[in-house]
Amino acid sequence: MSASDVEGPSEPKSPERSGPARIAGLLRHLGEAGPGGARLSALAAAAGLPAPTALRLLRALVAEELVDLDPAAKTYRLGLGLFRLAAKAGNPLGLRDLARPALLRLTGALGETVFLLVRSGYDAVCIDRTAGPLPIRSFTGDIGGRVMLGLGQGAMAILAHLPADEQEAVIRYNLPRIREVTSLDEAFLHTEIARTRALGYCAAASGLIPGMAGLGVPILDAEGRAVAALSVGSTVDRLAGERRDAIAGMLRREAAGIAARLNPFDETLRRAGAAMERPSP
Repeated sequence: MSASDVEGPSEPKSPERSGPARIAGLLRHLGEAGPGGARLSALAAAAGLPAPTALRLLRALVAEELVDLDPAAKTYRLGLGLFRLAAKAGNPLGLRDLARPALLRLTGALGETVFLLVRSGYDAVCIDRTAGPLPIRSFTGDIGGRVMLGLGQGAMAILAHLPADEQEAVIRYNLPRIREVTSLDEAFLHTEIARTRALGYCAAASGLIPGMAGLGVPILDAEGRAVAALSVGSTVDRLAGERRDAIAGMLRREAAGIAARLNPFDETLRRAGAAMERPSP
């Protein structure tokens, strides 16, 4: 008698109950929930999972930045980490498609590396870049790189064009993080916010990357709130004087053109104005 006769035929594991399938189900239900997200109980019920199982999976997804948690509302929603994966797979979202021609024009005209940043809670994330002929170093690096709002020209351009209460919340949260890598203080941040708003662009040099300089302008939604930024990364000598002013004008024109065609239903932009991210649970 064979072992199979004793034990009976093995029953194939249902793919719906496997770990990856459960995770995929949660992500699909979060996508259907929209930018407002969904609470644990609703997600567990929709996915057919016990609440403790759903919570364990959601915590893992939050840790990987594939899902965001809003502790105040106790809701989960899709995270920008999913977009970073999609960008690496060549599957861009609306803002990236919309801004791509502007990045190509700017790099072609200036011979500089240009970045597209989008707000993600207390940070800015690079979702596209076009490389110029000169090797440069930047805070975000390549696509998917992240920088604190207030550190770097593009991230400062976003911070300076947020509502005052959001600015203060970002500064309170980010200042200890910024002080870990630089000597910048709260007075500097407030001064630079005022200067950036007055000029319409940020060209402050932090000195953290020797010899490097940058210039960033905000991309504003219909309410005048910054949801993204265009920035140029170059060397200090190439971003000075009249050339700096000319570059600022070109970036501002391209940013205004992008802003005029923004899709208010673009998930990337709607996420930018949602509740700010908190530490993982």
